[in-house]
Amino acid sequence: MTEFWLISAPGEKTCQQTWDKIMTATTRTNNLSTNNKFNIPDLKVTFSSSSSFYKSFQRAVMSFDAVHSVVKKVAQYMADVLEDSRDKVQENLLANGVDLVTYVTRFQWDMAKYPIKQSLKNISEIVSKHVSQIDNDLKARASAYNNLKGNLQNLERKNAGSLLTRSLADIVKKENFVLDSEYLITMLVVVPKTNYADWQHTYETLSEMVVPRSTNLLFEDQDSGLFTVTLFRKAIDDFRLKARENKFTVRDFQYNEEEMKADKEEMTRLSTDKKKQFGPLVRWLKVNFSEAFIAWIHIKALRVFVESVLRYGLPVNFQAMLLQPNKKNMKKLREVLNDLYKHLDSSAAAIIDQSAMDIPGLNLSQQEYYPYVYYKIDCNLLDFK
Repeated sequence: MTEFWLISAPGEKTCQQTWDKIMTATTRTNNLSTNNKFNIPDLKVTFSSSSSFYKSFQRAVMSFDAVHSVVKKVAQYMADVLEDSRDKVQENLLANGVDLVTYVTRFQWDMAKYPIKQSLKNISEIVSKHVSQIDNDLKARASAYNNLKGNLQNLERKNAGSLLTRSLADIVKKENFVLDSEYLITMLVVVPKTNYADWQHTYETLSEMVVPRSTNLLFEDQDSGLFTVTLFRKAIDDFRLKARENKFTVRDFQYNEEEMKADKEEMTRLSTDKKKQFGPLVRWLKVNFSEAFIAWIHIKALRVFVESVLRYGLPVNFQAMLLQPNKKNMKKLREVLNDLYKHLDSSAAAIIDQSAMDIPGLNLSQQEYYPYVYYKIDCNLLDFK
């Protein structure tokens, strides 16, 4: 299970006592969850009043959903780029070189990226700018690669499918045609396999000017065959009409060696360009997924810190904890947590409609509310199973 509950509770005499208490309640006497301490450093709190504190909090968390969105977009695009190797997507979605569960359970604040001497607002802006740059780069790279991929797919579709519509460049050869003749022309006709015998018996009589014994089968797919037939140019319209009446389809095709060569060269070029871009693009996605995911978890940590200060007060004294619930015991785990911490906010247990909450500075309308600080972290970021 890739779902985690990131919670915090106020320190008792020591934060270690808070930790020991939850371990006893959820792990040592039962099997409700696997727990890890979640290390959040003492971030800079320099608010002169409650109102400025709330205001700065709102600014600090405004990028939260946007960061999560970018993380998911990079992960999903990785899956799109890997195409037939989607089973390998998860092994490429790493954070700091380790799998996501390991990164989250062993989380350490990155002091180099997000200096804790900076204000909460500044840290949030650093995250926002970094992730916005990733998002913009992703859009540009995805657009370029998708255009290339789309053009290649269009050409590939032309070289596949029914004989009625597909490109014939890789099927016909120069020797199949009468070329440079003032009077004669070779045409290509698609004949259903069930009508082969009819074609052989009737093609010479579809027009008065068909060259006898001039038909040859060049290619066949599951349903039809592609035949040549040579006739006089002035009989083209009459031949085409009679062929259609007999359920034979004349393809509009003129043999042009230069055009067919150009089509083949274009497909080769696009295929080569796609292969050249694939490796660097996957590497970029791996690096920037890691960067975005790390930023997302730091934003989670930032929210836990700020909300813990809002709820439990200053000086900073709380224990952040990461719980990985046992799927079968999630309801029981929630009950145990509520029993442990209901004294922190007795009204929380009775809250059903989240909109009933009105804590200044906190927008909880889209979030579950409990007596303890709670945020969910779901490491399953892909939309397919």
